[in-house]
Amino acid sequence: MSVFDALKKILTPSPPEALPDGALLIDVRSAEEFSGGSVPDAINIPVNQIGLIASHRAVKSKRQPIVVFCASGMRSGVAKRQLISMGYETVINGGGVSQMMMRMSQPRS
Repeated sequence: MSVFDALKKILTPSPPEALPDGALLIDVRSAEEFSGGSVPDAINIPVNQIGLIASHRAVKSKRQPIVVFCASGMRSGVAKRQLISMGYETVINGGGVSQMMMRMSQPRS
């Protein structure tokens, strides 16, 4: 198994579960990728700018559930770890956009 395969296995989330009520959906892909389409109600904060999250108007508190996602789940894994280290309490790696689409079709818990 290559290093890339090992990292992908570690950083890829488990099968989709329902999203928590009131969760903030953050697409951590680049602005260019985001402009090509994303999930409804998602905001774009690229992974290299995730440290600026506290200044975003959509963030209500560090207790607000946050779901981060990207193209494959790798960048969102990085963003999740950074947000947790910043004190955000409930951060979910939503994986890739396609996984998020599946989650969006499930009822919220």
